[in-house]
Amino acid sequence: MAASSSNPAAPPLTASLSPLVVACLAATWLIWGTSYLAIKWALVSLPPFFQMGTRFVAAALLLGAWAAWRGARWPDAAQWRAAAVLGALMIGGGYGFTALAQTEVASGLVVAFIAVVPALVALGQWPYGERPGRAEMLGIALGLGGVLLLASGQGFGASPSGLAAIVVACAAWSLGSVWARQGPPRALRAGALAPGAAGYASQMLAGGVLLLAMSWAVGERVQWPPDARSVASWAYLVVASTLLAFTAYMVLLERSSAALASSYSYVNPVIALALGVAVDGEVVSTGEWAAAAVVLAGVVLLVAGAPAARRRSRP
Repeated sequence: MAASSSNPAAPPLTASLSPLVVACLAATWLIWGTSYLAIKWALVSLPPFFQMGTRFVAAALLLGAWAAWRGARWPDAAQWRAAAVLGALMIGGGYGFTALAQTEVASGLVVAFIAVVPALVALGQWPYGERPGRAEMLGIALGLGGVLLLASGQGFGASPSGLAAIVVACAAWSLGSVWARQGPPRALRAGALAPGAAGYASQMLAGGVLLLAMSWAVGERVQWPPDARSVASWAYLVVASTLLAFTAYMVLLERSSAALASSYSYVNPVIALALGVAVDGEVVSTGEWAAAAVVLAGVVLLVAGAPAARRRSRP
């Protein structure tokens, strides 16, 4: 369950990095780092909203079936409202508009822009009385600076609509991440997600259905027969990027600081660079590799600063 700050059972941020948190970090860093290339390949046959919608509906059905087999309770009305709110933001807005951006903007630019997420999430935590520590703040600044250096080596001749899609994606994902930790505003009459896998599955299903509605509304068409690599990429996104990495991110929002949970956005550009060299034969300059080193330094500070983070009482 994505814990809110009012939940007394929420684990303290002073806890050290557990093996579960380390494993979840590895999933978001490594799996999501490869996902942008998979999204690009899947877009050959599967348009953005359709690709993301079917991906999350499929993952939701699999995860929901597993949760039911484990005896999980079906979400109640308030929990479904929370799933709808978070699904619309994090999946409909975050994932849907990221895929839309990749139809017009280079994948490297998309990954680089997403590095603004930790700063946006940290800003969104302030009204709830949660302040990042000095090491975390330095890690955010250093990581963001490194990603800006990475992006400076690329052409920014992106279309205004592509850049607008990235902005929407980052804003929606960041707001959803904050509300996943703190709980949606009471005005939305939404509680917390259902506990565990049932909650994650309900969020995936709500977001996936919304994306399919968006796909129908804009008249997306699937290429038939689909390209074999597109289908394989879609399957990878369902199992690895959605079932494993997205669930891992939700666990991180429960058990670690928001800044640490968002650290994937600093590592992903480095992995994207490495994949470009190894898979697509891209040439990476010495300056770009130096920028990647700055990014990794920022992640080290985020990891080191997370156990020392303090949650102040809500004003």
